[in-house]
Parts: sequence; structure tokens; C-alpha cells
Amino acid sequence: MQSFACPPGRAGCSVRLSLCVLAGAVAQSGMTSPNLEFRPLTPELMGALELIFKGTWGRSCWCMHPRLTDAQIRALPGQGKAKDRKRAAMEKLAQRPVAPGVLAFQGDEPVGWIAIAPRPEYARIDGSRATPRVDEEQVWVVACISVRKGYRGAGVAVELIQAASAYAFEQGAPAVEAYPRAGTKRTGDDNAYFGTEPMFQRAGFERVRAPLENLPRNWTARVTMRLRSPNAHVPA
Repeated sequence: MQSFACPPGRAGCSVRLSLCVLAGAVAQSGMTSPNLEFRPLTPELMGALELIFKGTWGRSCWCMHPRLTDAQIRALPGQGKAKDRKRAAMEKLAQRPVAPGVLAFQGDEPVGWIAIAPRPEYARIDGSRATPRVDEEQVWVVACISVRKGYRGAGVAVELIQAASAYAFEQGAPAVEAYPRAGTKRTGDDNAYFGTEPMFQRAGFERVRAPLENLPRNWTARVTMRLRSPNAHVPA
């Protein structure tokens, strides 16, 4: 069973109950838990996040691409290259009471990361033709998933999705939404940073919208998937 560790004063330290509710989906899938501990990102954990991103797109993106338009990225304050200013921006987000994402640890080793936040925080996602709103539900969104090389294929991503969803529910999110690649065709790990449909199915999510039509042919087909909070009110 997962455990969730939080520093003093950081939201999300009562996540165990939600994880127990969500764990059924993974148990039914037959997957074996990699015995992970989850920690909301804090400034002190930026080094762990950098280790997870080593050798991946994350070292230049720092999960700021979904949050900011190109113009906003160019306008980021500070000195140095864009990747350095994006890192500083993520560290600033990590100072807030509600973290911009969750890290997975196996023992002392950081093994995975997932970015999650209320949808309006993701300017690029919220304004994209590929990911328009389904309805007016105030969803949180899983924007990026990254599992460290050497720890992939062991169910880390699915448990990260569950842990991040539980964290969002503890902050009052009525539902968590994602826009993964449609279908079951395999793709390279670094091309699956917004997840795959089977991955979210194993985490308990349901498809709420099929791939959109009339989009450019070279765009990746994406479905919309959603997991409701066990405490959320379901309209009659």
C-alpha cells in the first residue's frame, strides 16, 4: 500500500484514506505495488525532481510548458537560459501551500513525478483546440508524468496517477481529468509524458470524450478521461 509523506504545514497529509479508496482499481488490474512513498514537491525536493528529469525532456521543460504560453515563457523573470528560468519558476510554485505536483520515492530514491493542478493554472491546456473543456466541472488536470529511467514498467506511473488524484481530492477537487494518447498502441516512454489511455484506465479513470475530429492529421489523437472524487456530489 502506498504511503504519503508531507512536510509540516504542507497540504495533503491526510491522503491515506483517499488512496485506500482508489487502490481498488490497481488491485483489480493485477498489478503489483512497487512499495512507493509519495511527497508533494517542496523547494527542498527540487534536486530529486532534477534527478528524475535527467536525460529527458523534463530537464528543459520543468513542466512549465502546459502552464505557460510561448510569450509567457519568454517573459519569465531572471537570468540565464530559458530552462534555468523555468526551473526557478517551478521552484517558486513549490513554495505554495498546495504543491504543483507529487514525487514518488522508492526508499531514498526518487523514481517518478506527476504534475497536477486546477485546470485554469494550465494556460496552454485550457486554451488548446486539442483539449477543450468537456463541461463546467472544476476539474484538476494531470499534465505530465515522468518515471525515471531504470524504474519504468513496474507500475510507478499508475500509482503516481492515483496518489496525485488523492492529493487533489484532499484539496477539494471534485474530479481529476487527463488527456492521454488514445488507444493501446505502444509508444516510446518519452513520448508518453501526458500518459496513455490504458495507463489511466488501470488507475480507475473512465473515458468521457472520444478523440476530437477535424484536428490536424499530425496531431496526436487524445481522449479525455476523468476520475471523480469519492466525496464529490453527483448531480441527479
